[in-house]
Amino acid sequence: MIYGYVRVSTKEQHEDRQLIALSECGRKIDKIFMDKQSGKDFKRSEYQRMLKKIKKGDILIVKSIDRLGRNYNEIIEQWREITKTKNADIVVLDIPVLDTTQHKDFLGMFISDLVLQLLSYVAENERKNIIQRQSEGIAAAKAKGVKFGRPQKYDAKEYIHIYKQFKEHKITQKQAMEMIGASETTYYRIVNEIKAIIQNP
Repeated sequence: MIYGYVRVSTKEQHEDRQLIALSECGRKIDKIFMDKQSGKDFKRSEYQRMLKKIKKGDILIVKSIDRLGRNYNEIIEQWREITKTKNADIVVLDIPVLDTTQHKDFLGMFISDLVLQLLSYVAENERKNIIQRQSEGIAAAKAKGVKFGRPQKYDAKEYIHIYKQFKEHKITQKQAMEMIGASETTYYRIVNEIKAIIQNP
């Protein structure tokens, strides 16, 4: 049996490029398994289903090594599980040297393992860089006042006293907005609700 494996990190990403690559690989693929989740580990439902089916003589085809996963140690472990324990083959389309159907001699296996470890390290390093860039981006956004999470719910009744201070010219509108802790749009919405409460107590 020849299996194909496709992975995209989120449901919004498209798997088209990987599917096209598999369809043009020159082998008739019997079944394609696809996961739509992160490659940080191998706890993916379709990957695990595929792993249970693979047996001696089967071939697994992926477009690139990072589609298999992004964790250095786990990629190496899964590679050995498939090629050594199950005696199946793996073909990485983007890297011809990572084709265990073609390199059965000692030198071929040595080169393949060396390239695999290098690429696995690069994949994991890129994953760590992405996480770091995300953290830095969030920190920078927070420093600029961007708020994350669900929008805060405001009860207009709680801010009537602030509105009265503004109307009595004890505080400025800017101070009222800061005391409420709302954006300009939300502030005016709260003010309109307060006016309605005052008019119809």
